[in-house]
Amino acid sequence: MEYKELIAARHSVRKFTDRTVARAIIDEMISEALTAPSSKNCKSSEFLVVEDKATLKAISEMRDFGSALIKGAAAAIVVMGNPEKTDLWVDNAAISATFLHLSAVDKGLGSCWVHVNGRPRSRKDASAGSAEDYLRTVIDIPAGRRILCVIALGYEA
Repeated sequence: MEYKELIAARHSVRKFTDRTVARAIIDEMISEALTAPSSKNCKSSEFLVVEDKATLKAISEMRDFGSALIKGAAAAIVVMGNPEKTDLWVDNAAISATFLHLSAVDKGLGSCWVHVNGRPRSRKDASAGSAEDYLRTVIDIPAGRRILCVIALGYEA
């Protein structure tokens, strides 16, 4: 696919088929995302792949708005940054996440960014805490890492 076709084809996908995505495809996407530019080439972005349906459902409950679609995805990629490497970890992780989206299109997959960093679990109840804190109770996030977003991934319905 030519570059202009690739960027024109990219769109947020919120409904997926039940078809699984081969782990080799996901691994290739991550390899491509690891080539994304980063401040001073510090490579502060990291990824965690989730394919387990029960865990995807739990992740989909991180917020009371905008995250429910994750339970229907074949997989999710948690995009993290290492603030010990740079204070620009958010910027670096965002660029890496964009590479994941473009890679998904190139492989015939759909994807959707679900924001985590700075997002509350509930729009109405501040005592519910943050989406990031909730995710830390659901999946094993490496110490010192921050979560920017979760990329839902699968074949578009």
